[in-house]
Amino acid sequence: MTTLRAFTCDDLFRFNNINLDPLTETYGIPFYLQYLAHWPEYFIVAEAPGGELMGYIMGKAEGSVAREEWHGHVTALSVAPEFRRLGLAAKLMELLEEISERKGGFFVDLFVRVSNQVAVNMYKQLGYSVYRTVIEYYSASNGEPDEDAYGELPSVAVSPKRSQNTYIHSTHCSHFNKGKRIIVFVGLNILNLSYNI
Repeated sequence: MTTLRAFTCDDLFRFNNINLDPLTETYGIPFYLQYLAHWPEYFIVAEAPGGELMGYIMGKAEGSVAREEWHGHVTALSVAPEFRRLGLAAKLMELLEEISERKGGFFVDLFVRVSNQVAVNMYKQLGYSVYRTVIEYYSASNGEPDEDAYGELPSVAVSPKRSQNTYIHSTHCSHFNKGKRIIVFVGLNILNLSYNI
């Protein structure tokens, strides 16, 4: 049976089978340690019965509570090739969304490589949609051009508990393209927002 548990410092020496995938962004040890120190509850690993690490998700909480921008952010989600197509990535996303909701997050966002269509499709199935493209977000290490990323947000708010009186101000949309229209689902209430930047 697969075990989902908190990522530990020792796991940094055991997750090469996951991080050697070319679509996985790999960071320096201090970066992972910073996430473990600041947002340990957002750093979860899946472990196989034999002890092999299957995948992990690493995230954080960020934004402004006062402006209702407080949210969870997925920094990395990766599953080892031999454990893909089992629903593990979706389960890890579900856990991070639950943690984010418990922490008062209004939504969860993430970035994904434009070329990673398997991941893009998975996020769409989970209710996320592209809200922007960030040019050259991912650095190429092999002399290739840098790669663009899609910024994604859930189509449905993380928390169904938000009341009818929840208002989302246009300042929250400063990262969207000018003149677009967003539909934000808040529980059963739909807020139709238009904005100009």
